[in-house]
Amino acid sequence: MLSPDRITDTELLPTAAADYEVVRRAIAFISERWRTQPEVEAIAHAAGVTPEELHHLFRRWAGLTPKAFLQALTLDHARRLLRNSASVLDASYEVGLSGPSRLHDLFVTHEAMSPGEWKTGGEGLTVSYGFHPSQFGSALVMATERGLAGLAFADAGEERAALDDMRGRWPKARYIEDTARTAPLAQRIFDPSRWRADQPLRVVLIGTDFEVRVWETLLRIPVGRATTYSTIAATICKPKASRAVGAAVGKNPLSFVVPCHRVLGKSGDITGYHWGLTRKRAILGWEAGITG
Repeated sequence: MLSPDRITDTELLPTAAADYEVVRRAIAFISERWRTQPEVEAIAHAAGVTPEELHHLFRRWAGLTPKAFLQALTLDHARRLLRNSASVLDASYEVGLSGPSRLHDLFVTHEAMSPGEWKTGGEGLTVSYGFHPSQFGSALVMATERGLAGLAFADAGEERAALDDMRGRWPKARYIEDTARTAPLAQRIFDPSRWRADQPLRVVLIGTDFEVRVWETLLRIPVGRATTYSTIAATICKPKASRAVGAAVGKNPLSFVVPCHRVLGKSGDITGYHWGLTRKRAILGWEAGITG
């Protein structure tokens, strides 16, 4: 039997893809009916599996039961996250980041490309890309010689659209499919056992000065917490720019790593996610599972 370190994307793909498809159907059902707190039997039926299969899948996928997952996706849970987050987020700004290099749970260290590089549409930039299985569907991983530059998600059959979407952000860059280069990054991102402070994940932020400031703020939201667009606007000294902050959050090219999924509506509603609200709920539920 291969050790976990030697499992390849090819070996993981059938299981990961099948698991996420069941999870996607289950979450879609829960999202429509969470107010009635549906029983596991109803959720399993909608997902096309037995209650026992659903129970074991969720335990393996998120580390918690379907019922616990349902609770993690309710608006009450989102509001609890929101109430708990303000002091955590404010404290992180007050102490700064001059000490530990850990910006959030993935132990990320980052740099921003110059405004000139962004304005040229990535001209002269070479981007390697590859699709890899993840807990949240097929993940498009993009990298430059300086580090991870893009991360997007796609459901089955939508990979080309996801790639075109990302390429449109830097239209003049040169793109090379190179899954051998991007596979180690995918493993590093989606395997919590590889989240190590002594091996920080280097990312490259490519955007306007304002967008980069918003994305740097997102990096400070701890796993299991949440914030709002207005809180981010106030933090970057632009209290009236909530709408512009929302646009910048929506343009985040490094989904999951730069945790835009942890931004909620003012009332705690789970709103707005470029890669779909079902996936946003899946990520929040998964994070609730790994934080216990």
